[in-house]
Amino acid sequence: MSTRVRNYLSLAALALVLVAWALLLRPASLGGPVTYIIIRGSSMQPTYAAGDLVIVRQASEYRVGEVVAYRVPGGEIGAGHIVIHRIVGGDDNGFTLRGDNNPSLDPWNPHASDIVGEAWVAAPGLGRILAALHQPLLLAAFAAAVMVAMVMAWKRSPRAPPSIGSRRRPAHARSSRGPRGPAQVDS
Repeated sequence: MSTRVRNYLSLAALALVLVAWALLLRPASLGGPVTYIIIRGSSMQPTYAAGDLVIVRQASEYRVGEVVAYRVPGGEIGAGHIVIHRIVGGDDNGFTLRGDNNPSLDPWNPHASDIVGEAWVAAPGLGRILAALHQPLLLAAFAAAVMVAMVMAWKRSPRAPPSIGSRRRPAHARSSRGPRGPAQVDS
């Protein structure tokens, strides 16, 4: 397979990955259908542990038994924070939720408009890595390491050593024109 074909295939694969990300995994903050949640605490054990990454996506309806992420309703303590728990009931006053590892119900009764989405994909431990990358010092160290690797991998094009007598002559000595105009020829 030629290099040109491999380059086109690589570009096509990259384009496919970018389109898939844009359609399926683009975060809601960028107009996408999903939200990324990093689990903190132990309220959802054994389903999710601290440091897990859970991707939630919006749904048209939510049912009892589903794990959903919701924003604590306005006017409540903790308003705006995102909580991920399981729906255990609900009525006209909102959903009743509880963490899998909690003996009591959540103090909030969010409505469908407060729900960010239902759990779709979970990646155990990946949330710890993402949280670490958001630390400014670690991010700077990572960027510096990438730059050092790029500099070390950069190869200069080999140049032939100059040979004796290969000095460049001044421009006026290389042309048919002298320093003051066209060359004069005696006939």
